[in-house]
Amino acid sequence: MKPTLLIVDDEKNIREGFRDALDDRYDVYLAEDARHATELLEKDQFDVLLTDFRLPGEDGMKLIARAKSLSRPPICILMTAYGSEELAVDAMKRGADDYIAKGRLQIDELDMRIARALRQQNLEVENVSLRRQLDSKFGMETIVGESGPMKEVLDLVQQVAPARSTVLLQGESGTGKELIAKVIHQISPRALQPMVTVHCAALAPTLLESELFGHEKGAFTGAHERRIGRFEQAQGGTLFLDEIGEIDASIQIKLLRFLGERSFERVGSNKTLSADVRLIAATNKNLAELVKAGRFREDLYFRLRVVEILLPPLRQRPEDIPLLARTFLTEFAAENQKKVSGFSPEAMDLILRYSWPGNVRELRTTMEHAVVMCRGDRVTPRDLPPVLREAATSFPVSLEAQGSSDANHITVDEAEKQLMIRALKQARGNRTLAAKHLGMSRRTLHRKIHLYHLEDL
Repeated sequence: MKPTLLIVDDEKNIREGFRDALDDRYDVYLAEDARHATELLEKDQFDVLLTDFRLPGEDGMKLIARAKSLSRPPICILMTAYGSEELAVDAMKRGADDYIAKGRLQIDELDMRIARALRQQNLEVENVSLRRQLDSKFGMETIVGESGPMKEVLDLVQQVAPARSTVLLQGESGTGKELIAKVIHQISPRALQPMVTVHCAALAPTLLESELFGHEKGAFTGAHERRIGRFEQAQGGTLFLDEIGEIDASIQIKLLRFLGERSFERVGSNKTLSADVRLIAATNKNLAELVKAGRFREDLYFRLRVVEILLPPLRQRPEDIPLLARTFLTEFAAENQKKVSGFSPEAMDLILRYSWPGNVRELRTTMEHAVVMCRGDRVTPRDLPPVLREAATSFPVSLEAQGSSDANHITVDEAEKQLMIRALKQARGNRTLAAKHLGMSRRTLHRKIHLYHLEDL
């Protein structure tokens, strides 16, 4: 399908000449003035509007402004025989995508400019599509968890995402802090702008300063050219500082200044720069304890924790373990092209008994291991890493009792019973669906329903 082109010029010979030269590559429409052009624009969608500046009644720039207000605006190119730099600037301010002096216009050049503008528009559409894919990849639906603690996290994420406020994520290693940071960015008004990540513990203090704030050429040995820092790279978007508890005192001072004034200097420069950047910080350390020990500035700590989100370790939300395990199992089964669809009861029992010191990250890698090692269509104990079989025997499962605000240590059987109750309620009594959520066969579910006297659910 050819792109649609609307040519607006009060001189009949010019507009018809353009049509004859371009109609083999474009579906061309003609209008002699702004009124007629507006009628066409409101009735049909055009890819390109090519309009003269001098028109009877309303001029071409006003027509462009009207075209750009449409729900699907066309590319707008302004032609004039009265070319000047001031007019070009004014045209661009009003939304023109290009500007051509008609007196020097060649058809080949016009065709090239239209094609270039269409390519640019296609790139922008592709970028929007890519951002939407990223939204899907890192949207709320990617946070797996139905336990009370995770529902609290999800509520906080949704509440804080639209704001500009700094967010501090605290939790053990592997609890998903970086994923939460990405979700906050992707559902925020900054989603179309960059999210830049810096792992603070991976860099020495001098390198971290340059990484964050940039440096000028010659600022230090090896600085052969100017470097733009991460704050500048994240302009308009989000800067995620992981392992913030590892930064030294000098960086803490500079970071404190940025949070207070939104300004900084590159290393080796006296020029003050500013950046519109939202800061999300994460740590697996207790910053309050670091403040007491004199290893972290108290004023920076308070600046960072405008909104604080505490990510619970996996052992505090065992209700989520079967759901997470099945999610990862499905992911890796597809990735490895293996027909692994669930877990044997004995394998799920081991998974529930294990303490998961590496949290969600460890569970994910364990499920990848299980898929690779699985010889049938269900994961069995022999497919799990030896550490699970060795450590699971002595671990008491901690599960928050349904309807109770107190966390109690209970047996695996009691934990499994509560998981089954929840799954059956969520499936509204549909036992096939409940069995799927629990990663067990329908026959096993029926047997356990009788075992735990859950027939009335």
